[in-house]
Amino acid sequence: MSEEQMTTEPETHSPSAGDVVEGSVETIPDPTTELETRLAQAEAQAAEYKDQWLRATADYKNFKRRADIERGELIRSAGAGLLLKILPVVDDFDRAIANIPPEVAESPWWGGTQLIAQKLRTLLESEGVKAIETLGQDFDPNIHEAVLYEDAEGQDGKVIAELQRGYRLRERILRPAMVKVGRG
Repeated sequence: MSEEQMTTEPETHSPSAGDVVEGSVETIPDPTTELETRLAQAEAQAAEYKDQWLRATADYKNFKRRADIERGELIRSAGAGLLLKILPVVDDFDRAIANIPPEVAESPWWGGTQLIAQKLRTLLESEGVKAIETLGQDFDPNIHEAVLYEDAEGQDGKVIAELQRGYRLRERILRPAMVKVGRG
């Protein structure tokens, strides 16, 4: 080709990726912005997982604490059932001791029987069972069961007789005391 032809022919040039073509704007994504967005999403997801984990851990601790409390209550209530069955035996011993004839009271056999009754009371006390004091106390429907009312001057609302002893198991009423309450 001659020199003239070279200069007069328009150059044909295809646009490359880096060239700007008129009428179009090509943007190149910024890799740091994309990474920051992905990091923010990952941090939000990690915070959500941590929150869920903390809640699950708290729920488990609460469940374990409730299970321990329920287990203790079950053991105490099972023991309370047995103790309630033993209390009539204690009542029978107390009635027998109160009504023993004088000729039997001096025998060694009766002394041994009284020791058995004492061991039974000691056993109950070691389990936290205590008798409720009633005579002369103000009537309290939480610990007393009034079965009789009797006119008694100056004894209004007071327990004047105990018909059946009541018992506590630690702070709980195991069996209320059956009492006679004065009026007047």
